[in-house]
Amino acid sequence: MPKVGMEPKRRAEVINATLTCISLHGIDGMTLDKVAEYADCSKGVVTYYYKNKDHLTIEAFKAFMAYYGLKIESELRSTMTAGEMIGVTMDHILPPYRDDADRKINVSQLDGMENMYIPFEDQARLFLQFFSKAAIDPKLQEVVSESYQADLKGITRIMDYGRMTGHMAVEDSQSAAYGLLAMVVGLSFFRVAKIPPVHGEDNRYIGEDYVRRLTSSQRSSG
Repeated sequence: MPKVGMEPKRRAEVINATLTCISLHGIDGMTLDKVAEYADCSKGVVTYYYKNKDHLTIEAFKAFMAYYGLKIESELRSTMTAGEMIGVTMDHILPPYRDDADRKINVSQLDGMENMYIPFEDQARLFLQFFSKAAIDPKLQEVVSESYQADLKGITRIMDYGRMTGHMAVEDSQSAAYGLLAMVVGLSFFRVAKIPPVHGEDNRYIGEDYVRRLTSSQRSSG
């Protein structure tokens, strides 16, 4: 049994180790023994907090999905324009390519929000693993649905704010938010599948162009 007071730290270490294991070996290749090895603890510690592989997979997926919302929320400021807020959102849900292989997965808030991080390649591999399994696993589908419903509400609020302040030309904020999120998910799959756009290696510009049209059209009509 883990030492008293160690629970939050141990839970975080196990979740980080699980995401690392899934990124390297896939969900099918992830085992409780491997997770224990990556977390530098015994298998008993892993099963003390997470009763089996399915339970651990679901909790790791929840932490993976929650990571993006937490990072976005931590960087949004009331002084920002709606366009700037959407920019922060895009930076996280469809990040630019970067060389960050020296960084490690950390989805825990215990060390401070600034130290939460998922390297670019790990994001891509985890995205592919979790979403391919979610296509046939109802429990993982629930995680996706709850997370994206929350994301849609957040993006919709930003677009409502942009419409109210005159910074965004949006007639239907909910539909615009849905379109943006659907585009980002599709672009993410194309990235993982290594299908580059015709005009460049990073397909992020396609999502940025979608947002730019919403803001520039409003400025031109003002």
